[in-house]
Amino acid sequence: MQDSLNPPERAVLIAVDSGGHDYLSSISELTELARTAGAEVVDTFVQSRPSPDAATYVGEGKLQEIRMFCEENRIDLLIADDELTGSQTRNIEEATGVRVIDRTLLILDIFAQRARSREGRLQVELAQQKYRLPRLTGLGQQLSRLGGGIGTRGPGETKLESDRRHIRRRIHALEESLAELSAQRARTRERRRKNNAVTVALVGYTNVGKSTLLNQLTNADVYAQDQLFATLDPTARELVLPGGQHVILVDTVGLIQRLPHQLVEAFHSTLETAADADLILAVCDYTSPESDRQLEVTRDLLAELGCGDTPVITVYNKIDRAGGMIPASGDRAVFVSALDRESLAPLLRAIEKALSARVCTLDLLVPYADGSVLHLLREQGQILSQEYTEKGIRVKASVNRQYEKSLREYLCE
Repeated sequence: MQDSLNPPERAVLIAVDSGGHDYLSSISELTELARTAGAEVVDTFVQSRPSPDAATYVGEGKLQEIRMFCEENRIDLLIADDELTGSQTRNIEEATGVRVIDRTLLILDIFAQRARSREGRLQVELAQQKYRLPRLTGLGQQLSRLGGGIGTRGPGETKLESDRRHIRRRIHALEESLAELSAQRARTRERRRKNNAVTVALVGYTNVGKSTLLNQLTNADVYAQDQLFATLDPTARELVLPGGQHVILVDTVGLIQRLPHQLVEAFHSTLETAADADLILAVCDYTSPESDRQLEVTRDLLAELGCGDTPVITVYNKIDRAGGMIPASGDRAVFVSALDRESLAPLLRAIEKALSARVCTLDLLVPYADGSVLHLLREQGQILSQEYTEKGIRVKASVNRQYEKSLREYLCE
């Protein structure tokens, strides 16, 4: 609840409808982002024009209309739905007398509030520094102001560096630290592969219930709230399937449409968890009119990460809020309520079936000269039994089906 001594900032949203994207959906999302950051959204101004004005974003006429509204309604903050240049931000602030942030800075502010792990904080600061660097000239002295209010929180909030070389040095240091953490994550993934650990990744739009689903399936205690970006840091927990198989279930950072490229780049190592998964659960909100678009955002990210060959189960969550008949669950689309453990049984069966389809058991005769084949089986599969014969090593192994074709010449008749 908002402290009465620190009332929420009164914000106005501004946007340009140039026909390039669904601005109504975008504004709806921006409203939720602003509220998540702690602002009170008072009104929204949308200007229809072929493209944003290079100097004032919305154009002089609309800007004067916004200025008068701000004066009459004690507005503290203007939030633009697009990424602004430094000069656009400065011009709007000078014309209205109101502080201005854009969509990217708003999201960075939320991430700064929510990051808990060292890696998460480093990723957020890296994205913030990369956002600031090209805006030094346009914003001038504004970047050296002390923190206070939405868009100014986060690492280094009491002194935002105005010197390019200093920021570049900081970016370099952050990238080196993140590279070390990324290497540690890669070693963890390699250990999982060597131990034949099966990984299932939860991927999807923010606030669709991924963390709640993780909690229900694994009896975890991950922070879960009905808000955007409730959790940023990836969480891995053991999941036991009905047949007794143990797998690792990983929750990844939530997505939104038009996620700032600074954050996509900064959180790429975190999202790589999905790229290495044996199975992906693409979670969306069944009750949301934006569910199709949410899934499209998720599919685009998976394609970017190179997950085209990884099997995907679409999980339609929050059926407890839906009215009418709920479609029957299948192997590739499951309808659940993360709040109802009993509704998750079809999902567990679908996971088990999808994973079993990915693995095959082969009876092989490997010549002694082809020791690399045994190495492959140990690294990428599991040797169930082996017997030394005159012609070679008779091996029974469980491997991913993607290796079946390359091992065909060693199959026993």
